[in-house]
Amino acid sequence: MLGAIFGDMAGSVYGMRNKKTKDFQPLLAKNARFTDDTVLTVAVADALINDRDIVTSLKEWGLRYPRAGYGVRFSKWLFTKQYQPYGSYGNGGAMRVSAAGFLGRDLNHAVELAIQVTEVTHDHPEGINGATATAAAIHLAKQGHPAPTIRAHIAELWGYDLSPSVDEIRPKYRYDVSSQGSVPQAIICALEATDFEDAIRNAISIGGDSDTIAAIAGSIAEARFSIPEDLALLAWARLPAEMRRIIELFYARLA
Repeated sequence: MLGAIFGDMAGSVYGMRNKKTKDFQPLLAKNARFTDDTVLTVAVADALINDRDIVTSLKEWGLRYPRAGYGVRFSKWLFTKQYQPYGSYGNGGAMRVSAAGFLGRDLNHAVELAIQVTEVTHDHPEGINGATATAAAIHLAKQGHPAPTIRAHIAELWGYDLSPSVDEIRPKYRYDVSSQGSVPQAIICALEATDFEDAIRNAISIGGDSDTIAAIAGSIAEARFSIPEDLALLAWARLPAEMRRIIELFYARLA
């Protein structure tokens, strides 16, 4: 979960001015901050660990942080009395799904949880596909499966082309908030990485929707490598107390 949050923070300063290189310093800029990716990741974790209604949790957390940078359609859902999903195929389901991948008892359960927390807004097949693929990759990585196995499994069952390398993606990749246009790239960034930091650098280096791509890649990378304590503490220091409480409960559940 902190992997997704760290990725969100690290990418927050590059979404509108992409950094098409892995060689940037520092990894977490002074003006980096959490965005809607973090708020909704915490909301999903709160719903799953405290057995809360997912719509209620998303709305409550979203309204606590009204300026977190939500997408246009999600904002309409959040700030009105709309409670029905709106057919989104955006990457918003994948960016917030980290807890489902970690908390799933097995792969099928992780996917079921991902559907449960996604379909309330992103009920388009592509939106659900991105969230479930992310949760599956997290769960498989948590179980210790190597990157080639995870890559093959996701490619076969989710239909994503995960064959390009990060270096091949980077030159032509552009801003794309669709699930199908950003989740496969984020998964590649995580699976090609040599450690957690490398996954974040991969994700930011391809450009595009940097905070969300890094949040997705960071969630998978945490499952693969764990997040180094010094980086976890950097993210932790920038979070409000109410988010920290949910995160602590989440990791206690995993222990």
